[in-house]
Amino acid sequence: MLKLTLRPRERVVVNGCVIRNGDRRQALTVENRADIVRESDLLKPDAESTPVSKVYFLVQTALIRPDTRDQILPMIQQGLADLACCFGAEMRSRIMEAANFVSMADFYKAMSELRAVLKYETELMQLRPVPPASSHEAAHA
Repeated sequence: MLKLTLRPRERVVVNGCVIRNGDRRQALTVENRADIVRESDLLKPDAESTPVSKVYFLVQTALIRPDTRDQILPMIQQGLADLACCFGAEMRSRIMEAANFVSMADFYKAMSELRAVLKYETELMQLRPVPPASSHEAAHA
């Protein structure tokens, strides 16, 4: 059983069906297994494309479009394998956990693991290398 509390006008996708809440906060209880994701957990199609976001988007597509799963599952598995080679132990562990969830068709939990990797990737991309000191500055030091 899953209890969802939706903010006013918040959207949620349930088994591929987009549902928008009304003007008031509402609580829903889902009593059986369903593929559910909040709009806030979805990447927008026009979001910046990065290695992690590409895989995340594929996993999200598998979650909200069950008819695409057979076609994109090999791409998800290859993408996760490629990512696992690019990160240190903590993020690699999350990527491997995401791969485990994908193998169990629990795409929401896979996305949850990848959100931390997305955040880390964003932090890495915001780091700027320090430009080397020019020879003129070095001569006056």
